[in-house]
Amino acid sequence: MTAVPDERRGRISTDPDGRRRLVFRRSWPDPAADVWAALTEPERTARWIGRYEGGTGPGAEGAFSMDAEEGAPSQPVRIEECDPPRRLVLQWLDGMGWRVELDLAEDGGTTTLTFTQVLPADTDAGFLTDVAAGWHWYLDRLHGVLTGAEVPADWDAFLAAVGPGYAVQGS
Repeated sequence: MTAVPDERRGRISTDPDGRRRLVFRRSWPDPAADVWAALTEPERTARWIGRYEGGTGPGAEGAFSMDAEEGAPSQPVRIEECDPPRRLVLQWLDGMGWRVELDLAEDGGTTTLTFTQVLPADTDAGFLTDVAAGWHWYLDRLHGVLTGAEVPADWDAFLAAVGPGYAVQGS
């Protein structure tokens, strides 16, 4: 696998309170409504990440399964915010306390997704590396679905190429 361009990498930083922040920015020459549909419509999410089954709108709860992770159970999530096609915030209810924020901005024919996840201050650097590489994997898969580019298929090869760059950031 070739080197991963820096602009595709997530950035890991530490907030003043010690929590770790992971932020990705990805852009496509598509309307925000189309990117939103790829992020939220079950038949489209199944192509790159998995499925959500449950209610829609703020406060709704359901089950989310990441289909590319063999044997991974469905995880309970709640929709904290939903403002189509601009903002979606999901809270995992499985005890890990994950919160993922997806913000879309359209400008000059380009839609930019800002993906943010804030993790607890005591998050292990190795785990943080795995989380960052995992979201990078899924966002590359989303990119492939939106553009017709090759979708990464082999996790081990992907991790070998991408993971080391996050290990340096997460330490």
